[in-house]
Amino acid sequence: MNILIDTSAFLAVLDKSDDRHHVAASTWSEIIQAGHNLISHNYILVETSAVLMCRFGLEAVRVFAYDVIPILRLLWVTRDIHEAAMAALLTAGRRKLSLVDCVSFELMRRTGLRHAFAFDPHFAEFGYTLLPPSKP
Repeated sequence: MNILIDTSAFLAVLDKSDDRHHVAASTWSEIIQAGHNLISHNYILVETSAVLMCRFGLEAVRVFAYDVIPILRLLWVTRDIHEAAMAALLTAGRRKLSLVDCVSFELMRRTGLRHAFAFDPHFAEFGYTLLPPSKP
């Protein structure tokens, strides 16, 4: 199975003080052990790296770059995808929805991905299956 991994999941896995760290680390292990493919894209990598740098410094970015990114299957955002995502963001007109989210949804739509390892409720709202499943 192919699973998109979002910034929210990366941060929960990497930050031991995150309230969702234990469930995120467990989900990460289950995905890896089951042999599923973790998919991400360059906008998520930029977003995650920026947050890690602000919260924890360069060493956290180094761990992300050398220990996490190499096991991912990366998709690269093209101009066409960026423009479609920007149009979706502006059409949605919602402050808490981000361009990175809209890029994820556009890539998922185009590639047929249905599952996201994420703690962002927008993925479920847009019809994708969250891992771990969100609690009602």
